[in-house]
Amino acid sequence: MPRLYFAVDLKDDPALIAEYERWHRPEHVWPEVVAALTASGVEELEIFRCGNRLMMVMDAPQDFRPVDEVTPAGDRPARWEELMWRFQQSLPFAEPGQKWVPMRRIFSLSVTVKEQGQ
Repeated sequence: MPRLYFAVDLKDDPALIAEYERWHRPEHVWPEVVAALTASGVEELEIFRCGNRLMMVMDAPQDFRPVDEVTPAGDRPARWEELMWRFQQSLPFAEPGQKWVPMRRIFSLSVTVKEQGQ
């Protein structure tokens, strides 16, 4: 299963960032969101923050589509995505309406070691 990487920015507001982090504590994430992710084949998902930049790492099928693209409007997972958008902002180079932008790997130590025969 491939590991996928995505980035998005949070609005640069300490109170909003703290609230966003609170929503992502295990006791606050809506069970329907977790169920939708696991049902779509996601085996692991982690979100890291540095300043107001987020990076999401997920072990998911290569054809994974975001929850807000595959759930009907009004369903709880889609409502979660709407709520999270209160805190997020598109990256400057994102396509119109795009939230999480896929990242491309540019270096891998294990691949480099293997190719260099070390």
